[in-house]
Amino acid sequence: MVSRMSLLSPTLYAVLINQQVGNSINIISLSHKDFLRLSEFIQKEYGIKMPEAKKTLLESRLQKRLRFLKIKTFKEYCDYLFSPEGLSSEIPYFIDKITTNKTEFFREGSHFDFLTKHALPEIIKNIDTSYKEIKLWSAGCSTGEEPYTLAMVLNDYTALKKNLNLHFSILATDISMEVLQTAHQAVYHESRAEPIPLSMKKRYLLKSKVRNNQIIKITSEIRNQVKFLQLNFMETDFGLKQRFDIIFCRNVIIYFDKLTQEKILKRILNYLVPGGYFFQGHSESIQGMKLPLKPVYPTVYIKTS
Repeated sequence: MVSRMSLLSPTLYAVLINQQVGNSINIISLSHKDFLRLSEFIQKEYGIKMPEAKKTLLESRLQKRLRFLKIKTFKEYCDYLFSPEGLSSEIPYFIDKITTNKTEFFREGSHFDFLTKHALPEIIKNIDTSYKEIKLWSAGCSTGEEPYTLAMVLNDYTALKKNLNLHFSILATDISMEVLQTAHQAVYHESRAEPIPLSMKKRYLLKSKVRNNQIIKITSEIRNQVKFLQLNFMETDFGLKQRFDIIFCRNVIIYFDKLTQEKILKRILNYLVPGGYFFQGHSESIQGMKLPLKPVYPTVYIKTS
């Protein structure tokens, strides 16, 4: 079982990245029996739905890993994965292959408008100390675009509110160490930065000094405001030592069944302060769930007492 949570460093799990994989091994197709072994494990340990319709997808995602290990059959891979050695060493690689990571800067941009125009002023109004710190959690941060967007938005906001002695911190978590490595490095193709407003690009992005190199990097000012951790939503105790004023958990729980979605959201909401704001993806719904949330805007909620 993968460890519940571990602090990411620039070198941690670097072996996950840039593996050189040969294509000389002919791999026998994934059988129905082995698919069931894998899909039941994925559902139980990570809550991710893996119906029969995804058999071909799962097979194609794992083939590169089998070639790297020089394994010819999925049965042999399953035996290795579920062995003591596999459960201790192969699981991080397996997770990286089965998880979906789609994100972008300023995704669902209306959320960030609501954040600055409504959520932040309300939170600040209810802080009765001279030092005002706002804690945010990007739950399911993928390759980092969401937490870095939050950092840019909040950095601009605090610059306009210098008289308030306002500070913020951002925790960003994901189950995949591979995407967390990318997020920590904060290096992207410049096409990924298109949704970022020009004024923010000038302040928070660094261009490569190499001509025609279409790579940008987030400035250290923004990178240093985000802390990345690995976290599995299926753990009963996330092990976090703080509670948050704002939680973004967008386009993450859609990969779980309805019952698992409700269990995960209840655990997440334990870390949201009463009166705090919860942001959900526009394709997600909490209808029919018993959660301490009151809607205030499309897919934005306030936690009730």
